[in-house]
Amino acid sequence: MLAPNVLARRARTFGRGFAVTAAAGAVTGLAAAAYGLWEKNQFVLREEALPILPSGSSPFRVLHLSDIHFVPGQDKKAKWLHSLAGLKPDLVVNTGDNLSHPKAIDPLLSALSPLLKFPGVFVPGSNDYYAPRLKNPARYLLGPSKVEKRELELDWPRLRTGFGSEGWIDLTNRHQSLALNGLRFDFSGVDDPHLNRERYAGWPRGTAGQDSKPHLKVALIHAPYQRVLDHFTDNSADLILAGHTHGGQICIPGFGAVVANCDLPTWRAKGLHDWQNNGRTTPVNVSGGIGTSRFAPIRIACRPEAVLLTLTPQAQSQDS
Repeated sequence: MLAPNVLARRARTFGRGFAVTAAAGAVTGLAAAAYGLWEKNQFVLREEALPILPSGSSPFRVLHLSDIHFVPGQDKKAKWLHSLAGLKPDLVVNTGDNLSHPKAIDPLLSALSPLLKFPGVFVPGSNDYYAPRLKNPARYLLGPSKVEKRELELDWPRLRTGFGSEGWIDLTNRHQSLALNGLRFDFSGVDDPHLNRERYAGWPRGTAGQDSKPHLKVALIHAPYQRVLDHFTDNSADLILAGHTHGGQICIPGFGAVVANCDLPTWRAKGLHDWQNNGRTTPVNVSGGIGTSRFAPIRIACRPEAVLLTLTPQAQSQDS
């Protein structure tokens, strides 16, 4: 049996080791949080090229915005959004979750005002309807967050009117065609699948005998649940644009996203990928998003992004 003084020394040694370990963990956690607060404002532009236009078409540039999660006072974000107008896109696509505060609508519309001068289409996300609430971030590690009743509704009708009054087209459970740069785009959008609000409107119909040019079918969704990707792929979409995942928001360098907050595989939480179903393949661009919930304002190894997607003509076969 060990003497009491030996036991006391070992207890003190164990206590010091535990204290050092706890202190190191706390310092590491604080450093990670500080880095995450910095990275959330390190905005980047991801550029992609996709050959899906009819042969002979000129390149067509789509600026894809998602998950802005605007909060009053986010001057860096507003300035960066303003600067994106310098890209002179042919089309702006907004896939929802624009808000993170009930007083964010006016400053958001001001930040987007230069982009609202370009043709645009949009669908909402859950945080366009409801303000985020403080919750335990660890819940996201258990799978997609459940949608709960929220106390504070946001003024989505006013935001939708603000977009629509500038000419952007609301595709919430509806379809519409647009002629842009000599091409016909058929759009079909749904309300947020994360709220189980999606209703499929199909595609716009052509005019018999007068509409022989190819139609480019583009689908818009906020949350890229597999059931919705399967639907649009089965229905011959040429391109699907989505957001919601924040690219994982907190990622592991060299590994990537730990969660996607939906049933999408985590390796698809950000980027341009092909989605396959029933023998069909459709390219899907999932935006890593521009913002965060105001209650979890950090990003790690996942910088906020907008996406400039340049559509180019399909390669002609050698036999043509």
